[in-house]
Amino acid sequence: MNGQHYTAMFAVDQTPDQVFAAVTNPRGWWSEQIHGPTDQLGAEFTYHYRDVHRARFKITELVPGKKVVWHVVENYFDFVADKSEWTDTDVVFEINEQGDKTELRFTHIGLVPAYECYNVCSDAWGSYVKGSLRSLITTGKGQPNPIEEIVARAEDLKRLDREHERRLNYTTSITVDQSPDAAFAAITNPRGWWSGEIDGPADTLGAEFTYRVAGVHYCKMRVIELVPGKTVVWQVLDSDISYTKVRHEWDDTKIRFDISKQADQTEIHFTHVGLVPQDECYESCSDAWGALVRGNLRNLILTGEAQPNLFATSATD
Repeated sequence: MNGQHYTAMFAVDQTPDQVFAAVTNPRGWWSEQIHGPTDQLGAEFTYHYRDVHRARFKITELVPGKKVVWHVVENYFDFVADKSEWTDTDVVFEINEQGDKTELRFTHIGLVPAYECYNVCSDAWGSYVKGSLRSLITTGKGQPNPIEEIVARAEDLKRLDREHERRLNYTTSITVDQSPDAAFAAITNPRGWWSGEIDGPADTLGAEFTYRVAGVHYCKMRVIELVPGKTVVWQVLDSDISYTKVRHEWDDTKIRFDISKQADQTEIHFTHVGLVPQDECYESCSDAWGALVRGNLRNLILTGEAQPNLFATSATD
C-alpha cells in the first residue's frame, strides 16, 4: 500500500476472531451514532456527528478473523473547502497472527497529506483505533463518540477557513429565527429575492439556470451542491457584465450558502468564491450582494413573501 495513506497498527494478546468481532462493532469503539448493519458483506451503514461530519459506508470485504474493508460511498465535512474529501476512499482493517500475538493494521486508503482534513482526521483515527478500538479488544470496553479536543480542532479549522474567505472572497452572514429548512427553501427560490430575470430550476442538483438584468448583467449557473438545510452552491458557467473591461469576471466562480444552527437561531453564511477586491466589479457587486442577502433574502425568510426588484431603476447590479 502507498505509504502516504494514513495507517496505524497495534498488537494484542486476543485472538484474530476477537479482534474481528471488535472491528465489526464500530458502535463500541467509534460512535454510537452509526445506523445500519456493520457485520454483513454488502451492507451499508451511516455515521454522523452534529453538523461536523457525516458519511455512508459499504462493506466491500468481510473475511472473519482476517480482513474488513469499508468503502466510503459519500461523505460530508463541515470544516474543509472540499466537503467530500473522503468520498471513494477505503477504510481497511487487516488482521494477522504474529507469534502469540494478533496484529491489527488499519489503513485509510485515500486519506493522504494533501487532504485539508488530513491532520484532524489522522489524529481522530489514531485516537479511535489505537485508543478506543484497542481498549474494546483488550478490556471489552471502548470509548466511542467524539473526542472533544479533535472536534474543537475541526471547529477551529472551520473558523479559520471563514476568516480566510473574508480576506479573499466577498462574504456576508445573516441570522434569522426561522429553521434551517426555511432558510434553504428561500435560498433555492432566487426568484423571490435575487432581483432580475431568472430562467430555469434552481432547486435541483445538477440543474442549470440563468440570471439577467437586461443590458447590464447576465450569468449562467449550475447547481453543484444541494444539501437540504445545510448547503447550496452554484457554479458560474458563463457571465457577461456590461460595465467592466473584463466582461466575464464571474466565470468559474462559485456562489455559496452555508446554513447552520446557532443556539435558537439559524445562520446563513454567504460567500461568492472568486469575487475578490482585485475585480473591477467588486465594489458594485459586493454592494449588490450585501443588499440582496442582508435585505431581500433575509426578508423572504422572515416573511415568506417575494421581495421587490432592487435594480428596477439601477444602471448596475
